[in-house]
Amino acid sequence: MLNSVRVVDLTIPLSPDVVMWPGAPAPEVETLGTVAHDGFFARRVSLFEHTGTHIDAPCHFIDGAKTVDKIPASELVRQAVVIDIAARIGNDGDGVLLLSDIQAFEAKNGPIPRDAAILLRTGWEEFNTDSLRYAGEPGVLSYPGFGVEAAKFLVNERGAVAFGIDTLGVDPGSATTFPVHSQVTHPAGLWHLENLQNLSQLPPLGAWIVVGVLPLVGGSGSPARVIALVP
Repeated sequence: MLNSVRVVDLTIPLSPDVVMWPGAPAPEVETLGTVAHDGFFARRVSLFEHTGTHIDAPCHFIDGAKTVDKIPASELVRQAVVIDIAARIGNDGDGVLLLSDIQAFEAKNGPIPRDAAILLRTGWEEFNTDSLRYAGEPGVLSYPGFGVEAAKFLVNERGAVAFGIDTLGVDPGSATTFPVHSQVTHPAGLWHLENLQNLSQLPPLGAWIVVGVLPLVGGSGSPARVIALVP
């Protein structure tokens, strides 16, 4: 089977230099053993649950909702729908996915299948090594995201099970109350993938994603290795 698919890594490499949510602690790495001294190499790594390319579990915004360890492995293998609004968004850090974008997508590609992960390409992946460009000025977050109307349509009318995006969050940076997280997706049990990259290498329909996460007991999220399989 793998001979007939192209494998695309959608994951930002993790290091202490990865761009973080403003104020969140960066990864810390301590070497505990070296081959020269101990006969083996090993490190201790400290990570914020929402570091780099990561998953948000529903409990991230909803008390008592599903934690990351309770997301079934079968749910982490999903057909991917890639909606690309990068050309329309341009440099607009306040831009959002609109219902009209979804209508245009379906007019061109056909109906969005149910139970899919909706991956939004804004083009912001190009800036993910530049904290100022990727996140915005200190104290004023600026990056595109899902609009509330579009998010509700994808959840209620198209049965989406997950959202993903190439920015710091599925809500745009200007949405300080996080309405998509708190009012649309997490209450409906959806999980998110944030800080994706290489979405330009995926077709609008037909690819699948495999999401590898740490099953942290009680976790609000986990760094993730997200692999796309493209027929």
